Amino acid sequence: MCGICGEIRFGKGDIASAGVIEKMADAMAPRGPDGAGVVLRGPVGFGHRRLKIIDLSENAAQPFVDTHLGLTIAFNGCIYNYPELRRELEGKGHRFASTGDTEVIIKAWAEWGEAALDRFYGMFAFAIHERATGRVTLVRDRFGIKPLYYAEGAGWLRFASTLPALLAAGGVDTGIDRIALHHYMSWHAVVPAPRTILAGVRKLPPATLRVIESDGAFTERTWWRPDFTRSPEDATRPAEEWRDMVLDSMRRAVRRRMVADVPVGVLLSGGVDSSLIVGLLAEEGQKGLATYSIGFEEAHGEKGDEFQYSDLIAKHYGTKHHKIFIPSDEMRANLPHAIAAQSEPMVSYDNIGFYLLSREVAKTIKVVQSGQGADEVFGGYHWYPPMRDANDPVETYMDAFFDRPHDKLAQHLAPEWLAGRDESRAFVEAHFAAAGADDPVDKALRLDTNVMLVDDPVKRVDNMTMAWGLEARVPFLDHELVELAARIPAEHKLAQDGKGVLKEAARKVIPAEVIDRPKGYFPVPALKYVAGSYLEMCRDALTSRAARGRGLFREDYLEALFADPPAHVTKLRGSELWQVAVLEMWLQEQGI
Repeated sequence: MCGICGEIRFGKGDIASAGVIEKMADAMAPRGPDGAGVVLRGPVGFGHRRLKIIDLSENAAQPFVDTHLGLTIAFNGCIYNYPELRRELEGKGHRFASTGDTEVIIKAWAEWGEAALDRFYGMFAFAIHERATGRVTLVRDRFGIKPLYYAEGAGWLRFASTLPALLAAGGVDTGIDRIALHHYMSWHAVVPAPRTILAGVRKLPPATLRVIESDGAFTERTWWRPDFTRSPEDATRPAEEWRDMVLDSMRRAVRRRMVADVPVGVLLSGGVDSSLIVGLLAEEGQKGLATYSIGFEEAHGEKGDEFQYSDLIAKHYGTKHHKIFIPSDEMRANLPHAIAAQSEPMVSYDNIGFYLLSREVAKTIKVVQSGQGADEVFGGYHWYPPMRDANDPVETYMDAFFDRPHDKLAQHLAPEWLAGRDESRAFVEAHFAAAGADDPVDKALRLDTNVMLVDDPVKRVDNMTMAWGLEARVPFLDHELVELAARIPAEHKLAQDGKGVLKEAARKVIPAEVIDRPKGYFPVPALKYVAGSYLEMCRDALTSRAARGRGLFREDYLEALFADPPAHVTKLRGSELWQVAVLEMWLQEQGI
């Protein structure tokens, strides 16, 4: 797990700037505290910050150059099946100078070209430069677990693992993208790729490959798509068969993510998802497993932790459990740092939790498995059941999930920042209309797995863990598991108040008390109610000179939020005040 960056120049005789690349790499130092490197070859330059997880020697340092093949790579992520691929490539005559997964990607690219992507099991974003043609290829994994941002200017393109790294290089249009702002305010801060909140920065969509020629011409294609169509056999398959197939696939997914040359721990919330991961690791015979949970002070009588469930699992499996309690003052002091660590503004309260949890975990371990993705893949959220009999799937989805309708935005945003149409609805309509998912529940699951999940939970985990040089692996996003889940009829997923088939699989591994508990969320009650110092923090940001100069929000709307924050809560129980304040605080933290 690392940070990558680079610059490509397209003018005749232009040379990539080492200084620009170093600025971007330096901005990502927390992602890769164990090493750094820059490689220049005429108009193309790559930079890298390294976190040593596999092949701890300098033989695997990056950017990695294979002079024999004429390829250079900057890679972020982990290819879990690299040992098997290496053996296959050695059988074809390839020889290796390292024992890591980076060199495997290069040899696989030389052997199979773009078809190599279908062979990779893992999370990855990488750039490959071909010496002979000058071509650069940018690639992002199936679920966008590893980020890849880019910016373009007159005669150049730059890319990086984080948006702030591109800002550090300068020359980026930092104006607000009105369509992205519409998504942010409507879709619980989700801004679908390729847009970001800044007009001058884009992100490569998940499962996307962009081939950039030496003159700047490019092609782009999606190299993987989930298929939610199912055979007659799948449509009538008994629930018990699906349960056993899911459990077998989960075992493989967890086993794959054990590959490392350092210990692997688990972020244990106490919910069924992370608890199942602990149980499956115990099945694999992992001894002395380190688990980590976090809790916060209660507010307005709402509990700020779920330690009773994480304690139960830790005791059941005898893990080396670390229970971390964060006082309110410490959380308040660290909020600006957590916001600054975001590549894009994210509204979820989980951000501060993951940020502080990652800080503590990184003191003792470098790699963890985490339970993100299970709700989107197996139907765990409350907005899926209403989709079952929806006459208007788009309207039903938006009514359950969206923070505010388009007409309400006119009461919240200043007139000059309003998009000309309901952009968020148009996006959902187009996605739902695409072939490959006929059932309304499947339409919602596909959208959430490939868009919402990527630009909320997955991005959150990457940003907050990598802020402390911690690698997080997400077995519920093993692509074979997701492909299997897509085949399962909705009735099996929606059973037992959601994730029914997964819960049945979990019953064969973990205690029932964890499975049958009420569904929990990462509780940070102080940010839900926004009172005291948190209210002042929001007010200061939104009434500052920078905010007034930007003028994103109507003054009467802000005054209503300041007067009574708990009266303005979204359908997903989020604070509207926190949502608008986070956007403004993020812009200020990035110096915009």
